[in-house]
Order: sequence, then structure tokens, then C-alpha cells
Amino acid sequence: MDPEGYYFLHNAPNAVSHGTSERTKKALQEKYGNAAGWMTATRKFLFANGFNGAGAWSATKEIQAENARADRPLAYTINLDFMSKYGDKRGGTYVQPGHKGYPNDVIFAFDPGFEAFAEQHAKQLAKNRKDKNLFGYFSDNEMPLLRKNLDGYLTLPVTEPGYVAAKKWADERGITLATITDQNRQDFLAFAAEKYFSIVAKAIKKYDPNHLYLGCRFHGAQRYYPELMKVAGKYLDAVSINYYNNWTPEKRWVAEWEQSAGKPFLITEWYVKGEDAPGLANTAGAGWVVKTQADRGLFYQNFTLGLLESKNCVGWHWFKYQDNDPTIVGAEPSNTNANKGIVNNYLEPYTPLLDKMRELNLQMYPLADFFDQRTPQP
Repeated sequence: MDPEGYYFLHNAPNAVSHGTSERTKKALQEKYGNAAGWMTATRKFLFANGFNGAGAWSATKEIQAENARADRPLAYTINLDFMSKYGDKRGGTYVQPGHKGYPNDVIFAFDPGFEAFAEQHAKQLAKNRKDKNLFGYFSDNEMPLLRKNLDGYLTLPVTEPGYVAAKKWADERGITLATITDQNRQDFLAFAAEKYFSIVAKAIKKYDPNHLYLGCRFHGAQRYYPELMKVAGKYLDAVSINYYNNWTPEKRWVAEWEQSAGKPFLITEWYVKGEDAPGLANTAGAGWVVKTQADRGLFYQNFTLGLLESKNCVGWHWFKYQDNDPTIVGAEPSNTNANKGIVNNYLEPYTPLLDKMRELNLQMYPLADFFDQRTPQP
């Protein structure tokens, strides 16, 4: 439900922000004059194509300023990065394609300092309490909450808080590295997830109880872990999932997410790349490659129809607003040369893609009503 009490699907591109390359800066100045002009035009462009918000990594300050003067504001999200920022402060993290890497692929949830950091980090949220255009918060992105976590924690240096916590958990159950079972791994993953989500949710809700907690953007095999979904459902308002390597949502799993979590889900990353995008090799990123921009649009329609049919999806965020720019030196490894955008690096729209997106987007509520009334097929 939106703040006015109406049903709402959050339909947005990620990274609604202007690029930093010289060619994009030049295009922005020529087309829009400045960042404020770009934001005003981009808000209108998004609504014209059936989008109603902005996803992760968007230009928060520009969106807030535009919303303050607009008659039709964008529903936006904020990334908080609790664990990754704590890791930056603590030390030990490193860059991986698409997300932060952690020692032994385990997060610092058991560090005594993490809870105090989360409390302090969340204080900034108090200023957002009354912003009805804020859709919600992501606490992190693609963390390694995995079934191999127990092994990872137990092979950390013995002075690490994560090792101490895992060793105590294992000793209480008579488990050693040599005797760990798959069930032990699932049980410990739930234990580690409980630690993280309980700390972060408490901090978020203390300082801003009025907005949605959207989770930490599960990825990869995490969508197949009922034990993880169950714990997440205790603390989240909606479960965020970055969904790759499928042409259409998997009916079994989208149904099980609702059963395990007891909460709706939000797809927070997905896309395909087109071979016809000039100057982009498409070797970076997780999305598959199709021949044309029109094919990208057909993929969009096919996938979103599956999301609407699931009846427990409350939105989707296409990755992303603008293409990767290969002229930028030092870009994050998964964002170097791929056709992910709905606009290119000269801020020109991909019309064949957007034609298909708009066709679906402008009908998403009637389609949701249709699927709600339809008798499920075996």
C-alpha cells in the first residue's frame, strides 16, 4: 500500500543517476543544462515509460530535491550498507565483481563492535521519518550468507569473534569440522542470519519505524535456502532478491518464498544485454545477452508477467538506468562494458526496449488484477 492507502507495485530502474564520464557530462550539459535539469526531465521520462520510482544506488539528494517541487514524485530507495561500511572501518573486506568480499566468505555479524556501529549508523535515518516518497531501505547488497558459512567461520583465526561464536555453537552440539553435516550448515546459516538481521532491523526501526526494511538483496543460491528466507521474514517487510540466470521466474521457488518468509518479495536486480549496443563488448555483469534491444524488451515483458502471476511480488527494479561506460577508469569489475541501461552513455534512450517496457508497465495493475482473479493452473 502507498501512503495514500492505494495498492502499489514499485517499478523502477536501479542507479537512476547521471554518469561521470566526460561524454556523459557533456551530454547532460547539452541536453539538460545541469543536474537539476536532468533530474526534472528524468522524472518525467520515467513516468512516461510507466516507471514510478528509483531503485538502489540512485541519486538520493537530486531525487529528494525534485520530489519537493514535483506534482508527481518518485518513490525511491536508500542503500545503507551496514555490514560493508563496518567492514571498511574494521578492515579485511575486498572488492569482488558486483559486491563486497569478506574473509572466508563470512560476514562480521558476531563482532562485538557491529551492533554499536549499526546503532550509530542508523541515526541518520531519523530525518527521513516523514518522507512519504521514501519506499524503503536496503541494509546491504549480496552478502555471503551461505550454507558453507559454518566451515568458513571455523577456519578463521581463533582470535576472530566469528570463529569464537561458531566454535561455541558447534561445541554445544558436539560438531567438529570433520563431522559437519548439511543439516548443521543449514542450522548455522539460520543462526548467523538471525544475528545480522536482528541487529540491523532493531537499529533501522528505532530511528525510522515508518518505512519498509527491504533486506540485503539476496543473490545466487540464496533464493533456494528456505532457512534463510524464514529468518529474513521475521525481520523484513519485503524480501529483496537479485534474480539472474532465468528467462522467467521459477514458479516453485516464488511460491516457497512466500511460504518460508511469510512476506512478499521484490526483485531488485535483473536484466539482459543487447548485442546491438554500439561500443559495448558485454563481457561484464551477470545478465545474459540477446540480439537486439527489442529482444531485451520482450525478455522484460516475459519476466514481469511471471512476477505478476506469482501474486506475492510487490515490485521489480531493472538493472539499470544507464549503460556501463568503458571509458571510466577503475570502475567496479561487474560494471565496465555492458549494455544494462535503458539509456546509453549519451543519455539517449533505447527506444525499442522502452516501447516494450512501457507497454507492460502501463498495464501492470490490470494485469495484477487479472492474475489475482485467475484460477491457478497445475
